[in-house]
Amino acid sequence: MQAMCYRRYGEPEVLRLETVAKPTPGHDDVLIQVHATSLNAADAYLLKGEPAIARLFSGLRRPKHPILGADIAGTVAAVGSRVTQFQPGDAVYGDLSGCGFGGFAEYVCAPAGVLALKPTRLSFAQAAAVPLAAVTALQALRARGEIAAGQQVLIHGASGGVGTFAVQLARSFGATVTAVCSTKNVELARSLGADHVIDYTQEDFTQSDQRYDLILVVNGNRPLAAYRRALRSGGRCVVVGGAIRTILTATLLGPSLSLTWGVSIRNVLAQPSQQDLTFVGGLLESGEVVPVIDRCFPLRELPEALRYRAAGRGRGKVVLTIF
Repeated sequence: MQAMCYRRYGEPEVLRLETVAKPTPGHDDVLIQVHATSLNAADAYLLKGEPAIARLFSGLRRPKHPILGADIAGTVAAVGSRVTQFQPGDAVYGDLSGCGFGGFAEYVCAPAGVLALKPTRLSFAQAAAVPLAAVTALQALRARGEIAAGQQVLIHGASGGVGTFAVQLARSFGATVTAVCSTKNVELARSLGADHVIDYTQEDFTQSDQRYDLILVVNGNRPLAAYRRALRSGGRCVVVGGAIRTILTATLLGPSLSLTWGVSIRNVLAQPSQQDLTFVGGLLESGEVVPVIDRCFPLRELPEALRYRAAGRGRGKVVLTIF
């Protein structure tokens, strides 16, 4: 089979299209013919081997897993002897970030527990845009207390993969949603159902009188103290992306800051969840939530796709088509 591989850490240029052996499913695994996959921030970090401490898990000198790619959508080609949930021919999608990645290939094996049936109304390209981003958004919105109707929710970084799902999911729970994005993405945020849209080039939401029950930091670069000013007493600030300094501060100091400030400050590292993916799938099937795809590339153009995403020009997800 064909796969995009990296045998050393570096920039996108180290990726090569190679012929490698097709994987064989274990007893609890599913072999999937991949039709589409999508890019995530983790792909760029793993490609470069950054931050350096991550190499303790990904390989000190060279990558342990030479094929990146977490989000996949495709057709079941074979199943292991103990798999009863799926059968050959099923259209599935899932997040492989917890089981070695491998989505940038024509075939991949994955445990049945990280997959779900693809919503019938979605194309494979649309489905590939969903798993990691949508589940991250869902788990962040539910972190430290279920999101509820009537809450005031602000999404900082509303136009990327996680942000576009967060806006729609928050609306589906009945929250009043404020989206923060750049000028070019204001109309996109409105089209996704945001009740209010703040163009961060024109307005600083941390300096206004509005207070929020939940601030979801998807792609923000503000100090945590600035987010604190925009929270009501007892509110929550959940960090899932953005500036490394903000992520590390929320991770290391979140518990102590929460006690001092009277709010909840935390970082969320989403975990693949078949249950959560199935929940999102119901909303996708009904049309209440839709994936946003900025651009599709063929698999062989993965380096260019990574450069495109890194340039920050995209909205929603960047997808690779395979079969």
